[in-house]
Amino acid sequence: MQAWQVHRSGEPSEVMRLQEVDRPTPGEGQVLLRVRAANINFPDALLCRGLYQIKPPLPFTPGVEICGETEDGRRVIANPALPHGGLAEYVVADEAALLPAPDALDDAEAAALHIGYQTGWFGLHRRAGLKEGETLLVHAAAGGVGSAAVQLGKAAGAKVIGVVGGPQKAAVARELGCDVVVDRRTEDIVAAVKEATGGRGADVIYDPVGGDAYAKSAKCVAFEGRIVIVGFASGDIPAPALNHALVKNYSIMGLHWGLYARKDPASIAHCHRTLTEYAAKGLIKPLVSERVPFKDAADAVQRVADGTTTGRLVVVPEGANR
Repeated sequence: MQAWQVHRSGEPSEVMRLQEVDRPTPGEGQVLLRVRAANINFPDALLCRGLYQIKPPLPFTPGVEICGETEDGRRVIANPALPHGGLAEYVVADEAALLPAPDALDDAEAAALHIGYQTGWFGLHRRAGLKEGETLLVHAAAGGVGSAAVQLGKAAGAKVIGVVGGPQKAAVARELGCDVVVDRRTEDIVAAVKEATGGRGADVIYDPVGGDAYAKSAKCVAFEGRIVIVGFASGDIPAPALNHALVKNYSIMGLHWGLYARKDPASIAHCHRTLTEYAAKGLIKPLVSERVPFKDAADAVQRVADGTTTGRLVVVPEGANR
């Protein structure tokens, strides 16, 4: 089969190579899946750079999220077992963790559902307890992670403020349903949030960026607000001033969604049932901005690494249905 492999750490466009390799062999409790679509996530770029918390042995294939097909023809969502990642024609995955792909979504959309929307649901509901009528601020609102949070916030009945970088991403955020869109390149985020909330600030802030985005969040979070730390796409991990959290009465919450697979796996299945219902009702639909040919996967991972994309880039192997 064909697979993209990484033999050394570096930028994705430099270290990913398309090669002919043997199909992976399932271990105990695993199944072989044909890849119908593979969603690119920022962790794929970190894997290539050798900066992710998981460091698979070299050579490895990136790709942590797919829509695949079982030998009996079922469409499923899976997280491939590294080092045999999803940017390949076949993967192996833990059978117990397979989830049915929602009928309302095509292969590319299903491939982009799992990590981003599960992270959003757990962050907004289980961690932050977002309530109907509250104001949700989402950083990088036009990106893959942010766009999921925007849709989930609207589904929960929140007023959503989306922060983006540039007019193209601002247009995407409006299409996603943001009630207010702030272009961080030309507008003062703190002033815009205060104006949109009558001076109160945002009740819940969803931050996959870190760095300056977090600094702005601390200045415009509401009394008893909650800042959910999802990641550090900016590359800058902030060191928050805890005295500031004390003075303003707000909470700083971390979210490592992957822990739930070990600590509370039943909650992931419950969340997936909820997301499937949302998809059937049209409340959520992954924003797939591009279906990428398999031969262009390395370039697509690099673009995600560079932060130049909107929505999701999904790689579709040759011969896949969608």
